[in-house]
Amino acid sequence: MNDMRQMTALGRQIEDRSFAIIDSEVGAHAFAADEWQVVRRVIHATADFEFARLMRFSPGAVAAGIAALRGGSTVLVDVKMISAGLNEDRLAAYGCRVVSYISDDDVIAAARAANTTRAIEAIRKARRLGVLDGAVVAIGNAPTALLELARLVSEEGARPALIVGVPVGFVSAAESKEAIAALDAPSIVARGRKGGSPIAVAIIHALLLLSAAAGGGTT
Repeated sequence: MNDMRQMTALGRQIEDRSFAIIDSEVGAHAFAADEWQVVRRVIHATADFEFARLMRFSPGAVAAGIAALRGGSTVLVDVKMISAGLNEDRLAAYGCRVVSYISDDDVIAAARAANTTRAIEAIRKARRLGVLDGAVVAIGNAPTALLELARLVSEEGARPALIVGVPVGFVSAAESKEAIAALDAPSIVARGRKGGSPIAVAIIHALLLLSAAAGGGTT
């Protein structure tokens, strides 16, 4: 698989060895080949082998993510920590843009007025702006954003290209992922309480690498 970064030979050797260790320690698994590329990168980012048990893919989710990114989709994230971790050059090569509304003044004001959360209001703003349909939506921090997204898909017909649902937490984190997994929409989730922005970044990067490989491109 082509690398998206300007790695030195030693850096590449270290990464290759890390992946070999992951493959060896996990052993046999039921993931499809493209799904495993996502899972192993999540394990690589966390050194947590439990993700081999927690990761769940809807049918065709990886293919949907690759198609969306190669088509220049918007990448909507719940927090700017995700956008800070993403490879801007690779996204720009496909014409993708990363957006986050959680710090917008109108979002903050709406959350205070309605006593909701900024994450909820940010997802609602994305819906109003027409950003959700066709977007890759990556939620790594806010379960309330994921629950609102599930509502918008099931009740209002929102159609994101792919939902990456991996918020970390103790309140509604596990429940929000189950709500996404129950939808008729392409999704990648990490079940349970574990997750976080680094997981979302690892998943998007894995999809970018798979996108490069699918197109026969270089980095």
